[in-house]
Amino acid sequence: MPEKDKNQQEGPDVRDNLIRISVGGETVFVDANQYKAKNAGQTAKPRKMKRQPKNPKPGEWISEDYSKHKIADYKPFNFVDGEGVRCSLYVSGCLFDCPGCYNLAAQNFNYGRPYTQELEDQIIADIGQSYVQGLTLLGGEPFLNTWVCNRIIDRVRAEYGHSKDIWSWSGYTWEELLKETSDKVEMLKKLDILVDGRFMDNLKDLTLQFRGSSNQRIIDVQKSLKTPDLHPVIWDKLQR
Repeated sequence: MPEKDKNQQEGPDVRDNLIRISVGGETVFVDANQYKAKNAGQTAKPRKMKRQPKNPKPGEWISEDYSKHKIADYKPFNFVDGEGVRCSLYVSGCLFDCPGCYNLAAQNFNYGRPYTQELEDQIIADIGQSYVQGLTLLGGEPFLNTWVCNRIIDRVRAEYGHSKDIWSWSGYTWEELLKETSDKVEMLKKLDILVDGRFMDNLKDLTLQFRGSSNQRIIDVQKSLKTPDLHPVIWDKLQR
């Protein structure tokens, strides 16, 4: 132990905390306190839970309580919103509030422009092109805009029967929709394909076919409705 410091310097006396170490063959004394763990004696702060999408109870969100009958966008002749060439209608308004949502602006029910007869006629004319496979409904949340969606679905069926298919994305799961209000169930039963489930940022996978996260499913609606227990049947063309 080194001799007592003869200099009358102010400051804490750290001599009792000195430890001897060897540096480059020489012996030096250092203060042991500098090697104590920074959090020693401290309680670790609990980690904040990452925010999750909202989970409504059955029938909690009524479409007509929220919908303003507006659309965020209409994109004819695209290749990304389902199988084949499609005409895609993006409705305005969603309550799921999924972290990482790719279309944040469309969560607002007042976003965009009103759904009109002129727009509907244009959609019907575009879908009538021989190379167009069908209509896709996205958002926003289509099942919180059932007035708009049921109207265009019924028009497509009246004009083209089942020669054109109808896809819809939804934050609701298949199982949740079966317990929902009558307008949502009515809309579900008219679809050919449902891509279901909230977007989960921690399950994000951009390699998935027509989905953003691995919890989501591509469900063949008409086949599912024919099962004894209404069990969801996955689309038979699923690749990944």
